[in-house]
Amino acid sequence: MRVIELIRSVMLSVVHNKFRIFLTSLGIIIGTFTIIMVVGIGNASEAAVAEQYKRLSVESITISQARGGGGFARGQAGSSQKTITKDEMLLMPELLQNIKSVGITTRTNSDIAYSSVSANVGIQGINEAYAEITNLNILYGDLFTDIDGTTRNRVVVIGYNLAQTLFGDSMESAIGETVIIKGTTFKVVGILNRIGGNGGISTAGGDMSASASADDMAFIPYDVALKYTTGSAGARGGPMMGGGSATYIALANDIQSVKPAIDEIKTYIGGITGNPDSYSVVDAGSTLASAQATSKTMSTLLIAVAAIVLIVSGIGIMNVLMVAVKERTREIGILKSIGAARRVILLEFLFEAIFISLCGGILGVMLSVLVPWILSYTDIKYLASVNGIVLGLGFSVATGIFFGYYPAAKASKLKPIDALNYD
Repeated sequence: MRVIELIRSVMLSVVHNKFRIFLTSLGIIIGTFTIIMVVGIGNASEAAVAEQYKRLSVESITISQARGGGGFARGQAGSSQKTITKDEMLLMPELLQNIKSVGITTRTNSDIAYSSVSANVGIQGINEAYAEITNLNILYGDLFTDIDGTTRNRVVVIGYNLAQTLFGDSMESAIGETVIIKGTTFKVVGILNRIGGNGGISTAGGDMSASASADDMAFIPYDVALKYTTGSAGARGGPMMGGGSATYIALANDIQSVKPAIDEIKTYIGGITGNPDSYSVVDAGSTLASAQATSKTMSTLLIAVAAIVLIVSGIGIMNVLMVAVKERTREIGILKSIGAARRVILLEFLFEAIFISLCGGILGVMLSVLVPWILSYTDIKYLASVNGIVLGLGFSVATGIFFGYYPAAKASKLKPIDALNYD
């Protein structure tokens, strides 16, 4: 029997049982749609992670207090172990051979208001070194200095998107204006150039979301943040005892110095606290790789869930074909009696399984066009890709072949005499 005749036979069977086959293919449609959507969300997540860290220097090293590392300043009653202070951290460029600068930051949430406009945003206290390491570039005005922090000048630099929210299109005229943060007035001294993503800014504790963009944040001198937004410093410039905790970013001399710098920092911390693991010390490359690995793991898990949907649908295809074999037993007997080979019978039913799964996969791909529109009502980002479509179609066809083979093989093994006598 020619291939064209096999296809014609499959189409006749599909037309005769179109409603049953449509219901069977629903699982394939949903499974394919889910796989494409999950791959798109995963792609968007990985792209967002790369965007968040792309502006962070590869020589940078993030230092933050490890979980269970104690929460009190050194010498304070109830402390479980010694804690390194801010001043000791900022001395590292002078004491360590492979470190050339150290930035410090703390973050919290707060309302910021100008005139009748207000927004709840991330307020980040930083020093000059932190701004340099994370490549915060000024579009209008100037960045504040460490002297502003020492003298407790209430000055603020505003992210690009936040400046648009507060001042509209007249951002340049915002320099010198006064905004209110946590009930305290601050003078706007600078507007950041648009960054996109996180701009390489790491999370510094508190309840801020790690995905917050620098474009939507306000930056004030670190010491000013301690006084007005996050809480007061502990003994000898130690960790805050209120709304935030400090994170440090050290900058190695060059890319070759990153590993020796990490070893130096751990030794330095261990010499002060008695435990080199009391602080997490991670370079930017490792942080990015870890974030991307987490994103890929979540995508893989979601794809596995979608694959389970396809497996359940495959069982449905097997069931439909088993029924079809029963209904067409006499037809199979007639074909065999006039000389149809076993291979022909097997291919006829196998083609039907592939047709059902392929049609379901194509409808799932067509349905995936609606994903951006559906997700536009949520905060979930989506990035379409050919890989997602290929993966979805591949899974659907593989499901049809796998679950369609057994009924097809069973039909091909029927004896002509038994098939003809089947009632």
